[in-house]
Order: sequence, then structure tokens, then C-alpha cells
Amino acid sequence: MITLPKLTYPYTALEPYIDEETMRIHHTKHHQGYIDKLNAVLGKYPDLQTESLPSMLTDLSSLPIEDADKTLIRNHGGGHVNHTFFFSVMKPDTSKDQILIKRILKQYESLENFKNEFTQTALNHFGSGWVWLVEDAKNALKLYSTPNQDSPYLTGNMPLLALDIWEHAYYLKYQNRKSEYINNWWNVVKIL
Repeated sequence: MITLPKLTYPYTALEPYIDEETMRIHHTKHHQGYIDKLNAVLGKYPDLQTESLPSMLTDLSSLPIEDADKTLIRNHGGGHVNHTFFFSVMKPDTSKDQILIKRILKQYESLENFKNEFTQTALNHFGSGWVWLVEDAKNALKLYSTPNQDSPYLTGNMPLLALDIWEHAYYLKYQNRKSEYINNWWNVVKIL
């Protein structure tokens, strides 16, 4: 049975950029909701309960389960791993990942170029979804967005940075000011 992971910081820690109420609802209601629905579908398949969720998502098409349940795992399993990762890349006291920064600088020439491209990807994404910096099977960095709760694990990629661009991630504080949310989010990204 999957349980809601505890955050490593209080809900107030990301203020003023992400407010306490948004963090509390995002974590305890939205994230918990994905977990509840994921546990319901996994309860039908005891053999899957010991498999890691990233592996399950990577091998989703070959799982010996009903197609409707594959969709539920894609949506709710993706929702769980995506949110777990998203909350882990934010922290009030930023600690830089120098190895990742070097890789980004090699590919994008500057952190500013990378942030601009990442931000533009988020702004260009229509509807709900995520923006990702990932490492692919050949260890190359890729930047892209996914719809809904699709996870990079579905295509065998390893997430390195994630931004939730569902409205529930920002609407209480920013309403329809998505670009303001994205620009402020950079202040709480702990790895860059």
C-alpha cells in the first residue's frame, strides 16, 4: 500500500513564492487523491504491489492487466510519482547540484538560457501537465512537457527537474497568472 510521502519542509517554507494553503491542499488533497485511486487499482493485482512504480510505468504496455487499469495506473501512478518528485526539487534552502549545472551549461551555454527555454516550454504547454528536464537512455538531457499526469518513466526517461503546470499548483495564489507562478518557482528550485 502506497502512502503519502512526508515533505522535508513545512508548508510555509516556500513562501512568498508558493503559499501555505496551496502547498497544503496540493499535498494533502491532490497528491493524496492520486495515491488513493492508485491503491484502489493496485489492490486488484497483488503481484504488482511489490514492483516499483517507475518500473511499472516504464513497462506499462506489457503488464498483464486490463487496459482500463493500465490507464488508471498511468494517470494515478503518474500523478503520485510526478508529485513526489516535484515536491522533492523544491526547498527553501537551495543546495546546488554542481554536476547537473555543468551538464546544463554544456548543452544550453548558460543557466539563463536553460531557464528561458524551460519557462517557454511551460508557457507554450496547453492545458494541464508538466514540464521536465530528463535524462534519456543515452544519458542525454531532454526538455519537454507532458499532458495530464504522464510521467517521463512512460518513455524510459529519468526525471531531473519537474514543474507542475496544472492549475491546482498555482491557482489559489496566482489565479490565471501562470507566467508569474513559473517565474517565482525558480526561487525555490533547490538544485539550480
